[in-house]
Amino acid sequence: MPELPDPRLVFAFEARVDVAETLHVGRGPEEVLMFTPITGGTVSGPRLSGSVLAGGGDWSTTRGQVTELDAHYLLLASDGAVIDIHNRGFWRATPEIDARVEAGEDLPETMYYYRTSPVFRTDAPAHRWLAESVFVGLARGENGQVCIRFFEVL
Repeated sequence: MPELPDPRLVFAFEARVDVAETLHVGRGPEEVLMFTPITGGTVSGPRLSGSVLAGGGDWSTTRGQVTELDAHYLLLASDGAVIDIHNRGFWRATPEIDARVEAGEDLPETMYYYRTSPVFRTDAPAHRWLAESVFVGLARGENGQVCIRFFEVL
């Protein structure tokens, strides 16, 4: 059987997402559910530019030291095309790093794990590549925004 090549990641764009204050939804057995409204933002990069539309949000479930993320929102490409994004992932950090981030400190991505697996949907011909490829997102907090760099897996 032939050996498969290792995957390559190619930077596509970065979304700088504006968010409102996180809302406590509820507490279940050994977990906490929160909702963070998405209020706007920008998209820029070599393959996509535009804006993040207000109205989406991120439902996060924390169990112990790990938070599962489930964000759903819309991007508006500079050519007017609307792109749906369902972005799931995980946040985990040591209690010390988590406390620093909660206090508003911007820390490098290397100090915690904040990764996503986005799925895009659109019928815009110029952006079909988004709906027909696999991506990974590397996220960080910066100046009150959630910044996610999206990489296409080749």
